[in-house]
Amino acid sequence: MKKMAALTFVIALVFSCSNDDIYADSDIVGTWKLIQIKANPGGGSAEFRSVESEKTIQFKSDGTITTNTSLCEPYSEEVRTTGKFSLEDLTITTNCENPNIAKIYIQWEDEILVLDFISNEGYSQKFQKLD
Repeated sequence: MKKMAALTFVIALVFSCSNDDIYADSDIVGTWKLIQIKANPGGGSAEFRSVESEKTIQFKSDGTITTNTSLCEPYSEEVRTTGKFSLEDLTITTNCENPNIAKIYIQWEDEILVLDFISNEGYSQKFQKLD
């Protein structure tokens, strides 16, 4: 009977453990600030250019993101974006209504986070980690 009680306790303990911090040890967790934008005007001639911006994106250890501005409307400062990210798929799934921005692709370049948006012309943003 004691073995059964101990086994029940161990099983309950395992299932009560939360998976809320699935990315707790990941380098992506933290706040990132927009530093460069690449918008292709056509012909594939776009290059990243530096920008003065207060736009940030926060990656949380529970796999969610929030922004202080909009990822849905890249030039809007009014709408906040939320969503989930996956390091397995290297994607962010947003709350954006536009299907081209509902999924954003993640890249890493020398400790710089690059977000690639689905776009006919090509649109990307580079972020540097603040914390």
